[in-house]
Amino acid sequence: MSGKMTLTQFILEQQRALRGVSGDFSLLLNDIVLACKKISYRVNQGDLIGILGNAETENVQGEVQKKLDIISNEIMIDALSWNGHLAGMASEENEDWVRLPEDAPRGKYLALFDPLDGSSNIDLNLTVGTIFSILRYEGKKEPSLNDFLQKGSQQVCAGFVLYGPSTIMVLTTGQGVNGFTLDQAVGEFYLTHPDMKITEECSEFAINMSNQRFWEPAVKKYVDECVLGEDGPRNKNFNMRWIASLVAEVYRILTRGGVFMYPYDVKNPNQAGRLRLMYEANPMAFIVEQAGGACHTGRQRILDIQPEGIHQRVPLILGSKKEVARIVSYHHQQQE
Repeated sequence: MSGKMTLTQFILEQQRALRGVSGDFSLLLNDIVLACKKISYRVNQGDLIGILGNAETENVQGEVQKKLDIISNEIMIDALSWNGHLAGMASEENEDWVRLPEDAPRGKYLALFDPLDGSSNIDLNLTVGTIFSILRYEGKKEPSLNDFLQKGSQQVCAGFVLYGPSTIMVLTTGQGVNGFTLDQAVGEFYLTHPDMKITEECSEFAINMSNQRFWEPAVKKYVDECVLGEDGPRNKNFNMRWIASLVAEVYRILTRGGVFMYPYDVKNPNQAGRLRLMYEANPMAFIVEQAGGACHTGRQRILDIQPEGIHQRVPLILGSKKEVARIVSYHHQQQE
């Protein structure tokens, strides 16, 4: 890997370029990187060490947990609890935000994470990943729940790690998006995808077609146009993809464009959306916008949403800017 920049070198350069960012931020990122390396190892070992399958427990969302969900969550919490860079953290797998041990040193950041996104793919040997977000904490006392409820536009950093054929970390600190590939032989991430950009237009969309009967008219109109291809009003053919793993969907869009939709539907009218604002939508929106894309609910820009709870769910439409704008315009027409 001679000549390629390591993630550690990259983080240090970012630290020098960002006003108000201290060495604590760089060390916090290094803690997250170490945790993701450990998760990557566990994912790769799989049934060799007996960690596939259900754990016979449920998370706060009422979803059946996989053994690797629990292991990944424990790895993230252990890696971030004692190093003095955080004031607190929140995980998709925990009902309340995670308080640090009483005798652990405190820092000036908050971390939120989905320790293992796409866990329904684990037993099928398909792509899973970790998503994380970092917020500033200016208080001097123990944080409260309200300190975590910051708009996505206030994120200091967001990233995700893809545990696929190779382990790749995608990262933004508000200065563009870069991708790093883990060299398993030396245990180091190297910059392999500098300055990632999403094409403004595309001919690919991702959505769960099994929910079609529950969609709003705006989404039905968009998908119908795509399916009609050259014979429809778009005058071009589209391909459909659905991986059921947000990290994999976003990575595909970062590398070749496209649109991902998990829109509002009437399948469960009491649930505003499917994906978690704090652990999935906000960090992915920050990354996608930094790469030149767009991220919306159909009614509101994701990064402008004022969170009401750490497990709040929202609809999610993200990807190539012009395609997202088209879908949003159909929502506006629907409301007129």
